[in-house]
Amino acid sequence: MDQLQSLITDHKIPIGQWSKAIIEWLKDNCEWLFDILSLVLKTIIDGTADGLLYLPPLLLLVLIAALAHLIQRNWKITLFVFLGLLFILNLGLWDEMVETLVLVVYATLVSLLIGIPIGILAARRPAIWHAISPILDMMQTLPTFVYLVPMLALFGLGVVPGMFATVIFAVPAPIRLTYLGISQVPTALVEAGESFGSTRSQLLFKVKLPAALPTIMAGVTQCIMLCLSMVVIASMVGAGGLGAPVVRALATNNIALGAESGLAIVIMAIALDRVMKQRSVKK
Repeated sequence: MDQLQSLITDHKIPIGQWSKAIIEWLKDNCEWLFDILSLVLKTIIDGTADGLLYLPPLLLLVLIAALAHLIQRNWKITLFVFLGLLFILNLGLWDEMVETLVLVVYATLVSLLIGIPIGILAARRPAIWHAISPILDMMQTLPTFVYLVPMLALFGLGVVPGMFATVIFAVPAPIRLTYLGISQVPTALVEAGESFGSTRSQLLFKVKLPAALPTIMAGVTQCIMLCLSMVVIASMVGAGGLGAPVVRALATNNIALGAESGLAIVIMAIALDRVMKQRSVKK
């Protein structure tokens, strides 16, 4: 038995070496591409955050609350958003909140632009779903810190590796729920569309997607929450935002700063969830 165990342990599968070789090959052959991506994304994200921070905080607060009211037409949620942002401003974490909001919005947009088309394609091609399902399981099971290592090697410190790691972590949600929503459209509804002579594209855009919209919107909400949950992790590679004071509080054992920044993240999470949840219910 000992000999068998030694035989197994002495012939280690070099997964780590293979991974290192792949990353080094990408750095040697595609470094120009990663530099361009890093420059473009950093310029867009930082430019958006700087533009929002250029506005007076109270004006931006009112604009965000007005946008929330425009989306879901609920004065209670609008009041919560207003008071929640006012509380974050009172804590002195306004700049960090804006940086976090910008990162979450862009990461969510990228995740949805990738996830929804893949979910639609998987619903129309079962073979594709069977092929990507184990990959999605792995992406959702791997510890979030694992995503940061290759992103840090490819893009260096900053907001860009944090965004890529966030997208990889969050993108399985819209894929799964888009696939689930379309695949669960009632057969009678599909047959009714076919009986009226609908083409495959008409059937998709006029029958299946409207029927699956509540489930897809649930995927949008879940994607936003997953992106926000990566805030603290992404700040460890220089992404900034509300995760930075949490990391500082952890490093210095600053209970007050940890409580304030943690509460600010919770308020953001509740506000975003309520705004998007109301929209999905109304749809």
